[in-house]
Amino acid sequence: MLTVEDSPVAPETTDPRVPPRNGVVTRYLIDRWAEERPDKVFVKFDDNGEEWDYRSLREKIVQTALGLQNLGVAQGDHVLVWMPNCREQIRIFFALNYLGAVYVPINTAYKGKLLEHVIDVSDAKLAVVESSLVERMEGLDLAALDQILVTGGRVDKAPLPHKHYAEVMEPESGTLKPLARTIEPWDPMAIIFTSGTTGPSKGVLTSYLHLFSNAGPESWPFVTEDDRYMINAPMFHIGGMGPMFCLLARGASIAVVDRFDTATYWDSVRNTGATVAFLLGVMASFLEKQPAGEDDTKNPLRTVLMVPLASNAEGFAKRFGVDVYTIFNMTEVSSPIVSEPNPTVRGSCGKARPGVEVRLVDENDCEVPVGVMGEMIIRTDRPWAMNSGYHKMPEATAKAWRNGWFHSGDAFIRDEEGNYFFTDRMKDSIRRRGENISSFEVESEVLAHPDVFEAAAVAVDSEHSEDDVLICVAPVADKEIDPGALIDFLKDRMAYFMVPRYVRVMESLPKTPSAKVLKHELRREGVTPETWDREAEGRSIKGERFRTPA
Repeated sequence: MLTVEDSPVAPETTDPRVPPRNGVVTRYLIDRWAEERPDKVFVKFDDNGEEWDYRSLREKIVQTALGLQNLGVAQGDHVLVWMPNCREQIRIFFALNYLGAVYVPINTAYKGKLLEHVIDVSDAKLAVVESSLVERMEGLDLAALDQILVTGGRVDKAPLPHKHYAEVMEPESGTLKPLARTIEPWDPMAIIFTSGTTGPSKGVLTSYLHLFSNAGPESWPFVTEDDRYMINAPMFHIGGMGPMFCLLARGASIAVVDRFDTATYWDSVRNTGATVAFLLGVMASFLEKQPAGEDDTKNPLRTVLMVPLASNAEGFAKRFGVDVYTIFNMTEVSSPIVSEPNPTVRGSCGKARPGVEVRLVDENDCEVPVGVMGEMIIRTDRPWAMNSGYHKMPEATAKAWRNGWFHSGDAFIRDEEGNYFFTDRMKDSIRRRGENISSFEVESEVLAHPDVFEAAAVAVDSEHSEDDVLICVAPVADKEIDPGALIDFLKDRMAYFMVPRYVRVMESLPKTPSAKVLKHELRREGVTPETWDREAEGRSIKGERFRTPA
């Protein structure tokens, strides 16, 4: 028999901006819903249709928490979790928080020095590791780690003492010890690593209030307790773990799907009864390019978050019978920019939501005028609604939070109506012949070409002055990219000064383990011998000349 000893509970805060603990802290949410909604399904799995209701969810989490307690995990401990999406990942995530411990998920692509770095930053003694990944730890400096819990298959050897999940994580009896103190909404629940493109990955300290605010009822009011959110992003990313927690906070439901797959996407939606989904990058375009069918609208999906907003979002919404929203968000913040349903302003990310202040500033944090590009900085009126800093990186924390605002590092333009338009990462903007060019806008137009699978625009040196534009592209499977034909496609779609001079065709673009393109590598390599140069091909593109009326 599994039991839980009650802990002393401190008084609740009287601040109206902070929800009660049983509305925002994992342990108290799980206990609450098991009592109030025991038979409601919390998770449905796409692979076999298995369902966990809130009663069985609590049983599984308490059982897993007891197994972790038997391994020495206590309130406040950090535990490294290195595994793909699976049932055990869900149990470990919630069970660690049930104990008041800190969940530290890391990307399954990590290896070598990057793996060493995140292990060191994690401050973890225990690592929960999928069996096929254990060998990557051999020969590394494992910092404070002193034991490994292996999930999946068995391993005969490991660089540290190890046990297998089934041996210790499914006890049939035992008692969870009382907490040392009440778990508070501002306590850390996770450290989420953001991939570094030019420097080491940073561990974002995330409180319960931060993750709750990231996609909670105030941030995403269009997601309700009656919804089922499709989880097909990795649970080591904010896109996978964040909605999983935020749907728990609503007493709602999630659908777990292995991964995004264009061919089976709508089958998964129907099989799981998903009502809300997130389409990132080219996912919407892939679905839109599938042959139309008579049953396209016959699906349970009612809401799609599309980031960035596709040019044909209106057509997508009509074809599949959904409402489309778009947002701007990042691991460190809490959805500061959210659109209305089915936005019509092309390229917009939406407007600042209630409870958030947003400014666009120059390099001195001075606000720029409407229509002028500036860095987005953010603060919220709810305490702890954004990141609590970067773990063990005080200089990076101070730089990001200077002058009391969080600096996103992203460049935006705001129009007179308050719509915000993402233009670029601040360090990725390009200046050519007196004009500022958004690499994001260049890439968006290039990706509209049917043969282009991925694209990255970067600045390269010009023999004239300032920069020239290099576009690096990789083709769709079984397709080839003709640089000249690509330029012909682009010249009628963008301003003349934005049309790339150079086209470099690659099999695939270099990326971080979390699939962000390594633009600094492309910039460093610059114009390679195989890069196509339209100027060398005699294909200059000039701006229009306008005659002043007499």
